[in-house]
Amino acid sequence: MLDQLMNLIRENAGDSIVNNPDIPNERNEEAIETAGSSLVSGLQGILAQGGTKDVLGFFTNESNANAGNPMVQQLSGGVMDSLMNKFGLNKSQAGGIVGSLLPMVLGKLIGRTNNPNDSSFNIQDIFNSLSGGKSAGINMESMLGKAASGGLDKDRDGDVDLQDLTAMFSR
Repeated sequence: MLDQLMNLIRENAGDSIVNNPDIPNERNEEAIETAGSSLVSGLQGILAQGGTKDVLGFFTNESNANAGNPMVQQLSGGVMDSLMNKFGLNKSQAGGIVGSLLPMVLGKLIGRTNNPNDSSFNIQDIFNSLSGGKSAGINMESMLGKAASGGLDKDRDGDVDLQDLTAMFSR
C-alpha cells in the first residue's frame, strides 16, 4: 500500500513539491517520501488511539478530504512538522505544500478505494497495512459499506464498539 500511496503523491506533487523553489530539485523524491510516510504514520496513530471508526468513516466519501475535516487537519499537521524538520521550511512554506497536496491526494485515495473499477487501492489492504496485519480476517469492505450507509452502530447506543462488530457478523 505504501508504494501505491507514494505513486499517488508522486503523480500529484507537481506544483506543491516538484516545481516548488522551497524544495531543492535534488530532494524532490525525499520530500515525496517524507509526505507519504508522515501520512501513513498519522493514519496509524489515529488507529492506535482507537480511531478505527473515524478512519473507516473517512474512507466513505471523497468530500471528506477537505481541509476543514478534523482528520485532514490532524494528518496535515503531522506532514507539515515532518517537512519543516527535514527541509528547514517555515510553517507557511510547509503549510503551502501540505494545503495544495494533501486534500488532493486524500480525495484521490478515497475515490480509488471506493471505485470498483480501480483495484490500485482497497480498504482491506489499507487497513492491513496500517494495522500491521491486525485487521486480516475482518471484512473491511463490508464495514466500509455499512459505514457509508450509516449502519455501523448496530445497537444504536451512540458508539461503535465490540457489540456492534459482533452484531455485524452474527446477522
